[in-house]
Amino acid sequence: MARVYNFSAGPAVLPEEVLKKAASEMLDYNGTGMSVMEMSHRSKAFDSIIETAEADLRELLSIPDDYRVIFLQGGAHLLFAGVPMNFLKRKAGYIVTGQWASKAFKEAKKQGEAVELASSADKTYSYIPDCSDLPITDDMDYVYICENNTIYGTKFHELPNTKGKALIADVSSCFLSEPMDVTKYDFIYAGVQKNVGPAGTQVVIARDSFLTDEVKPYTPDIMNYRLMADKKSLLNTPPCYGIYICGLVFKWLKEMGGLSEMKKVNEKKAALLYDFLDSSKLFKGTVEKKDRSLMNVPFVTGDEEKDAAFIKAATERGFVSLKGHRSVGGMRASIYNAMPYEGVEKLVAFMKEYEDKEMK
Repeated sequence: MARVYNFSAGPAVLPEEVLKKAASEMLDYNGTGMSVMEMSHRSKAFDSIIETAEADLRELLSIPDDYRVIFLQGGAHLLFAGVPMNFLKRKAGYIVTGQWASKAFKEAKKQGEAVELASSADKTYSYIPDCSDLPITDDMDYVYICENNTIYGTKFHELPNTKGKALIADVSSCFLSEPMDVTKYDFIYAGVQKNVGPAGTQVVIARDSFLTDEVKPYTPDIMNYRLMADKKSLLNTPPCYGIYICGLVFKWLKEMGGLSEMKKVNEKKAALLYDFLDSSKLFKGTVEKKDRSLMNVPFVTGDEEKDAAFIKAATERGFVSLKGHRSVGGMRASIYNAMPYEGVEKLVAFMKEYEDKEMK
């Protein structure tokens, strides 16, 4: 069976070259006579995998020496709780721009004083609020954002003014889609299943001086980010195969020309789809133009039955996982790094064909 065009928000499409490379090494990685799935995380072979992955990631993002890279098990939900366990001492400020930021805010409130600095809930999270003059107080330990909102399709194109306070960002669905200045953040984390690898692996990039030994007393060791950094991600058995796949994706990104080139490709794909939506008589985008994501593009017809009929027809034509998140409905095309331009081009052609038929 031919591969479909997979527009899933995550777990999501991976580069075909990476999948083929992983398949070729499945039974015998680099002459070891075993799969990466089978080898010890204490072996020299795996040491090379994780060290190379970190080195390539540092190169891609120009990560300074005073930042630590940590590979963790689990997904963003674990970090929702882990962030306040590690860093909430007095008070934290949260900018709530979607479901994932809302859930992170909820977890923080369980563990201390957390306040909502701004929100876009009034318009179903269809925009990014003005964050130029937030009500940040002197006793705040950090400001938290979800930089790209997978469900609602919004993106912080300008970081909030934290007034000197630490910035923590969940970048799961925009990670490595474009260059980013790591030095503007104190703690970055990404669930890799959106844009980089298989579910179950997290990447953390943290300013070394921000990591602390003074975590909450009930914090598990595997959620103590200072300890995990000092143990070089090897306090316990890490998600070895996930890290291996991430490493292959990092290599692929370098071969593609790095993140500046990746951004150009992503902008071209997004423009193709958004331009069609802006001119369509059947479909419409749901996000304010200035805050649109390059990665996640939600759209609707305005009629649930018509939405369902379109999703069914698209699936039959090989355009899969276009159904919107269960909390909002409609459609969503996630066009991550590994989605080829051709995939978006063919989707738009199908949408035009479908619209012409429906609007007769």
